Amino acid sequence: MTSPVRVPADVDRPDRVLGPLTARQLTILGVTGLLLYSLYSLTRGFVPLPVFLIVAIPVGITATVLALGQRDGLPLDRLALAAIRQHLSPRHRVAAPEGVRAAPAWLTAQHSDTRARSRGGRRRSPTGTKPVSPAPLELPAHGVADTGAHAGIVDLGTDGRAVIAVCSTVNFSLRTPGEQEALVASFARYLHSLTAPVQILIRAERLDLAPQIAELRAHAGGLPHPALEAAARDHADYLTELTAQADLLRRQVLLVLREPLRTGPATPATASSVLPWRHHRHDNGPVENGVRQAAEQRLVRRLGEAIELLTPAGIVATPLDAAAATGVLAAACNPDTFLPPSAALAGADEVVTSTTTFTDLYGPDDPAGDADLAASSHPAPPRPSTVAPRSGRSQAPGPWLSEDEDWDYDDDEIESR
Repeated sequence: MTSPVRVPADVDRPDRVLGPLTARQLTILGVTGLLLYSLYSLTRGFVPLPVFLIVAIPVGITATVLALGQRDGLPLDRLALAAIRQHLSPRHRVAAPEGVRAAPAWLTAQHSDTRARSRGGRRRSPTGTKPVSPAPLELPAHGVADTGAHAGIVDLGTDGRAVIAVCSTVNFSLRTPGEQEALVASFARYLHSLTAPVQILIRAERLDLAPQIAELRAHAGGLPHPALEAAARDHADYLTELTAQADLLRRQVLLVLREPLRTGPATPATASSVLPWRHHRHDNGPVENGVRQAAEQRLVRRLGEAIELLTPAGIVATPLDAAAATGVLAAACNPDTFLPPSAALAGADEVVTSTTTFTDLYGPDDPAGDADLAASSHPAPPRPSTVAPRSGRSQAPGPWLSEDEDWDYDDDEIESR
């Protein structure tokens, strides 16, 4: 007979080697203890024990906290290594696939002068400042391409390919016990069929009801009965009040399938390093087109299997095309925005142009003004005038200030500001 086995929620948790300690924790504690013992053996002849304990106790406590502590499910030693890697990485990154060019001298001087002023120090000369050296911006996703299966394939470079599908939800609590067991069995069959990494992502994003409210008010007047019109307007008022009182959110369940380019075991060169310039050294090798196509075919096949196996559980999985997948990635990079995610938004490396011209800002040319200008070019005898002269700046169209707001500053005052 079979017996139930408890499976931990964190299936990626490392195995415990000695008591509650894992191999990583034993390594950190053992190496720290060995180093402290070696240091004590070398210095016990001329260093008193209390003085040695003053140095050894903080070191031991720090090593114990790094080995046993966790933050958001991650060990503290890994967070410390990530902090060191981030500190050694370049501070300025730009989206430049073709290569990074050197920053202009005037931009470097302006950046250094701004940092000096923000720190409250004296103004330093641009020659003694450190130049700005931007580095290429390396994102996990290199691009999204359409396939014949109407699914957007996310290019992860040498890390493989990925596809995103949106899944519907199932009301589990309203089902009978027999139906619940059937749903669990159907979902378990899909989990048992997995041969590659799969991520189930539940994301929440802000819900903007302004278009729906405007559409509801616009169509309320065309309803066939006054009672329906009143109900529609009341519902629009309720939605407006609800939007003003709370931050509305909507949840979306995403199924992310990932397929590596090579199905063989990982090589030692793929191990991560603390140094940022060695972290992606193994990614410089070329990848053949046949390897990419094979990974995409395996990914499309796995997507079809997921759709078929999740259908008996009442879950409808719909793959996202390239535009929808791009919108999801854009929303993940900038979640705190009211703009709907769309592939039509300009990228970070795209140049945004405007059709605004000089005429749109300052108005069309005035023929009368041109005639007066032409007439003023010829000398004419002065004539007495009884009307006070008007300011041409205040009458001409354009973004001019009024006479009370138009101040002239001296050069010394501008320099002090």
